[in-house]
Amino acid sequence: MVSNTSVDVKQVRDRSLWTGVVLTILGVAAIALPIVSTLFVETWVAVILASAGAAKLVYAYQTRDKGGTLWKALLGVLYIATGIMLFVNPRSGVLTLTLLLGSFLLTEGVFELILAFRLRPQQNWTWALGNGIITLILGAMIWFQFPFNAPWLLGTLVGASILFTGISRIGLSLKTREFSERESESAASA
Repeated sequence: MVSNTSVDVKQVRDRSLWTGVVLTILGVAAIALPIVSTLFVETWVAVILASAGAAKLVYAYQTRDKGGTLWKALLGVLYIATGIMLFVNPRSGVLTLTLLLGSFLLTEGVFELILAFRLRPQQNWTWALGNGIITLILGAMIWFQFPFNAPWLLGTLVGASILFTGISRIGLSLKTREFSERESESAASA
């Protein structure tokens, strides 16, 4: 039973480590190509909204006998129209998404800080603290530089957030590995 648990922990730790490596690489790529990554983010949001709108229209049709069909359909049309507007006018989409990202990162940074202080009894809580501080700073940077740097800022900040999340994940995984090795050595010597 103990060996199964240690194998499970090792598998989770290794997956977490590889996820951190992939996030770090993606973050570096997004920072290196900020305009491309900004357009990618804007286009991705447009696709998500249009897809969600189509799903809402299908849902409205499937539940037409339950009532509220008109409102469900209008909501689906709103999603689709917003997605199309982002495709047709990417400049306005980038400005809007830049403000939304700034709000999101500020909120995420606060939540990460709360999480870090809740994890404080754990040995590696400072990784979550660092991630929260950096995310909070990135959100503030968006608000202070808007709208002048919106074309490249969105991609750069998303890339930086992804990069530091990857580094944080790698750090947590390596600390877990170190802790597991120490526990194994202690168990073997006992």
